[in-house]
Amino acid sequence: MTSDAGLPAGSSGAVRVVLVDDEALIRAGLRMLLDAEPGIEVVGEASDGHDGVRLVTDTNPDVVIMDVRMPGVDGVEATRRLTSSDFAEAHGTPPGILILTTFSDDVAVRDAVRAGAAGFLLKSAAPSVLPEAVRALAKGEGWLDPAVTRALLQELASRSEPPTATPAEIEALTRREREVLLAMADGRTNAQIAQQLYLSEATVKSHVHRIFLKLGITDRAQAVSLAFRTGLARS
Repeated sequence: MTSDAGLPAGSSGAVRVVLVDDEALIRAGLRMLLDAEPGIEVVGEASDGHDGVRLVTDTNPDVVIMDVRMPGVDGVEATRRLTSSDFAEAHGTPPGILILTTFSDDVAVRDAVRAGAAGFLLKSAAPSVLPEAVRALAKGEGWLDPAVTRALLQELASRSEPPTATPAEIEALTRREREVLLAMADGRTNAQIAQQLYLSEATVKSHVHRIFLKLGITDRAQAVSLAFRTGLARS
């Protein structure tokens, strides 16, 4: 496995990015694209999830661009490690993790979102989309590729069993996602939630989709029902 120790944390005011992909050619293309963007700095590369986690602890990036399928420690497990409470206690707030995938119906993407990924993007997306996604994650927002979102929601909708979620799965939501879910439980629309939380409607919509994917649900009614059933919201 190869890894690049990268630059020390705090070396500039730019958005700091770590690349984790087992294909050197993909990493080179991502680096070339991001290095051409003002205000974005690639601070290191790793070829698998194990080295990627170690690199993140060394460089303290704002965003990690993570391939979902890699030999050894894959993107799902690496995401789970980086968003764990143990990591947060030892290293502070984890970076935003942007999952890269080749196929819109890759079930590993759903697992990565549930593990704590902040967004996902198809490798076939237009090059101009990647810097937008990186900047969104650096601001604490999510980024959802429409094709991937559509495939995952269709997969969830095709299930015959009713949606369930445990208190632990509710706790896996980010603080902002729980705020959005509580606002939905209060009957607020996306526009009202945006006004309440000082967010754009697009950002609220992104949070709502991530809540759906993490909890394995497809609509607001199910989200509200789970919020009450798990005790997050109270009558």
